[in-house]
Amino acid sequence: MDEKTIESIKVLNKMILEANKIVFFGGAGVSTESNIPDFRSASGIFTNNLSAEEIVSGRYFYAHTDKFYEFYKSKMMFLDAKPNMCHIKLAQLEKKKDLTIITQNIDGLHQLAGSKNVIELHGSIHINHCLNCHKEFSSSYVKNSIGIPRCDKCNGIIKPDVVLYGESLNYNSITKAINSISSADLLIVGGTSLKVYPAASFIDYFNGKNKILINLNDNPLKDFLYINNKIGEVFSKLEF
Repeated sequence: MDEKTIESIKVLNKMILEANKIVFFGGAGVSTESNIPDFRSASGIFTNNLSAEEIVSGRYFYAHTDKFYEFYKSKMMFLDAKPNMCHIKLAQLEKKKDLTIITQNIDGLHQLAGSKNVIELHGSIHINHCLNCHKEFSSSYVKNSIGIPRCDKCNGIIKPDVVLYGESLNYNSITKAINSISSADLLIVGGTSLKVYPAASFIDYFNGKNKILINLNDNPLKDFLYINNKIGEVFSKLEF
């Protein structure tokens, strides 16, 4: 970690201590240090010349449910993953500050670390429902099922409560996210290149004083204080 990064972390630490309302907006890079790959760059991501976005789409789910689940179980369900220092430190910070976590991830690691005020823009792998009778199922039930997961009550197909490509975000989640960002005085964006819309556009609602981007080798936000480093390593240096 070079001297410039260390100094930037000190600035971030001071901003956190002085802030009244903080929003952390996180993407896939938050979970890569928990050994969850960004599914776009994972090896073997292309199947039969289809991109990951095509496979993990609502259209593909209904048209090719078996192939969808082959990809989904192997590339998007990492049930043994553990929270890293970013998740852990955010959970600690929530006990001391007014903090809202807005995540584009579906792995549930923020909650596993102990965070309560979490807005999951794209849903969660841990909640699944039968399309027929609406019975809820755990992620382990889906992961361990053979082939297409089916309801043990009515034999209906089970669908994960995640926002697939081509599906709309939950209106309540959108409203909560925008309200939180617009009322915050510190915005920390971490582990995202902000290429997934409409979620990426939500940061435009920030009207506060300080805004930070922590991301490795990709800086799409030129007017943010930028820390080019792994986000878990950065948070491990923070002192609240």
